[in-house]
Order: sequence, then C-alpha cells, then structure tokens
Amino acid sequence: MQTSDLKNLKIAIVGAGYAGAASAKALSLLGADVDVYEQAGQIREVGAGIGLRPSSMNRFREWGIFDAIAKVSSPSDYFEILSATGDPIMKDTWPEIDDFAEETKTHLIHRGDFIEALLGVLPEGMVHLGHKLESIQDKGDTSVLTFANGRTVEADLVVGADGIKSVVRQNLFSDKPPVFSGEHAYRAVISVDDAHGTVVDDNLRMYIGRGTKIYLLPLRHRVQVSFDVTTLCPDSSWSPAATKDDLMAAVEGFDERLVSIARDLDMSAVNVRAVYDIDSVDTWHSDSVALVGDAAHSMLHHQGQGANSAILDAGRLADALREADSVKEALALYQATRKPMTDELQRISRQGWTEDEINAVFPGQKPAAQQPQD
Repeated sequence: MQTSDLKNLKIAIVGAGYAGAASAKALSLLGADVDVYEQAGQIREVGAGIGLRPSSMNRFREWGIFDAIAKVSSPSDYFEILSATGDPIMKDTWPEIDDFAEETKTHLIHRGDFIEALLGVLPEGMVHLGHKLESIQDKGDTSVLTFANGRTVEADLVVGADGIKSVVRQNLFSDKPPVFSGEHAYRAVISVDDAHGTVVDDNLRMYIGRGTKIYLLPLRHRVQVSFDVTTLCPDSSWSPAATKDDLMAAVEGFDERLVSIARDLDMSAVNVRAVYDIDSVDTWHSDSVALVGDAAHSMLHHQGQGANSAILDAGRLADALREADSVKEALALYQATRKPMTDELQRISRQGWTEDEINAVFPGQKPAAQQPQD
C-alpha cells in the first residue's frame, strides 16, 4: 500500500498482551492510526520465564526496540534435555523458525518484564484499558467493535489479539472451544540462591520423567530462575486448586535438588493452570479483520513458540500491508505466509507426552489433546 494510504488507515487492536503490543508497535511504524483496546484495568503477567528466539529479537531490532528488550533479558546459547535424575539426553543450540540471520542468541526473559518493555515503547495514549469486547460486526471494508462500557469503535482494520478465548475468533471465524491437554503447569520464579545449585549458566534445562517435565530457565538479569513443572492431570479446571502434595507427587523420583526446590516453594506464590490450546483455525481473516497470536493459533508450551509466533505474526502483518495493494490483499498474504508455519508448530507442540504416559492418566481414552473442552 502507498504511504499515504497507510497513514490514513485506522487500526483497532483488541488485546494488549504480547500479540497486541507487538502488533501495535509494528503497525504504528507504518504511520497508521493505531489504538489498542484491553479488557483489564491494568496489565499484569504471571511470574514465569520465556525464551525470545533470534527471529523475534531481529524483529525488535528492525522496530528499534532491541535495546529495550535486551536490557531486561539474558542471552542463551543452547538448551539441554535431561532425564529425571539428571542424565543427559540431548544438548543443542536453539532451533530457528525463520530466515533472519543477524541475531543468533535466544534471550530469556520474565513474562512481566517482556510485556512491560513492549508496552513501554508504545506512544502514550495508544492503549485503552477497561475495554472488554462484547461483539464485532464485520461490514466488509470496515468493522465495528462494541465494548461492555458502551463504547463503539469503527476501524478499517481490526486485529484480534485477544488470546485463547478470543471474542473476535468466536464471533467471526471459529466457535470451537479451547482444548484441554491433560496437563497442569506449576510456575514460580525463585532466587538463584534457592535453586540448590541447579543453575550454573544462562541456558535452559528441561528434565523429563514419569509424565512430568521440569523446566529451569535462568533469568540472570534478575538473579532469579523460572521453575516450571508441567505434569499430567485429568482435572480440566482452568485454575485448579492444587496442593503442595500434588506438586510433590509430580516431582517424585526427580533429582533431589529439584525435589528440594519444589518442597521449599510457597504455594501462594505458585501459579497453577490447566494447559489448553486450540485446534487449527481454517481462516484467520476477512476483508477488514485479522487474528494474531493465541487468538489465531494458541499452542501448548512444549516448543516454547507461543510468544515468538505472536511477534512474527505482527511483523508479517505489517510487511503484508506494505507489500499489498489493499487491506484485503494484505490479510490474505499474511495468512498465506504465517498459517502453514503455525499449523506445524501447533501440531508438534501437542506431542508433549508419549501415548503410554497419557494412557496412564486417561486409561482407555484418546489423548486428551484430541478432546475439546467447554
């Protein structure tokens, strides 16, 4: 699209998480009129760490915000997978999912630091809190958003970045519910001093055994470590009431240092969630609406690609608007480029457990990742 057309483009982004904030940055650099509408009264991310891959860091460099992200993250050279008792299984450099080459390291970052840094590089007044989306009306060339506070907004392009329970997706593209994986995730951030000597460098380590995975993700810039225990459990409650006994049962038989970390945790500081994703969505866009991030392709965390995929979505959507002659053509180009990649990531992310491990919890049933949940 011509620069003048882009500058006249009114864009409304629903959601101010990773996907929404990254989209806001990328699209505002086009010169478009961008507003972000977030349902929460304040934006907070639960304590846990993630890895930002080289392709994501290169997008940040392109957008002029690399230093803001690097300041609150730690570069990592490789990841390691070990048995429950610490025997090496594999050790490898971080796999890449895009063709950018300038940056070569994955950066480990706390979720809260990441969203704060992203929102901190957006112009003041761009993000509007307290806007819970009730409905969206697709009128073809434009779309109208109606919020619970009574406000309505019409835009040339609506970007649905409203997560796994996306109202935009459910209204326009797919009413299929999220899918329970058969897992619970316990997440906490602790001091390196409380890691019982398990953190010796800046690289991710994952321990696997008995239907449980334990992730240790160093956050050197914070002198902390993200401790994540993902374990099989049939309870599909979104926020289950898990006890210390439940956690200790999950880590039984693991390296005693890991057991000690779990034993020392204050459960009031542990975030416990049932793990969900969504089935592949056939169509992400209309002529004036597009889905990004978890709204389009929420995936399980086994490949660590959720946030990275959202960032790459944002970058590719901005690229497509530059390259195409119209919003309609741009959205088709965006989906054609990104969807094959995220479909594959969704697929492989569901391969978190062996069939035997799943059958131990769901005897005689199909793997839980194939079962829709309300």
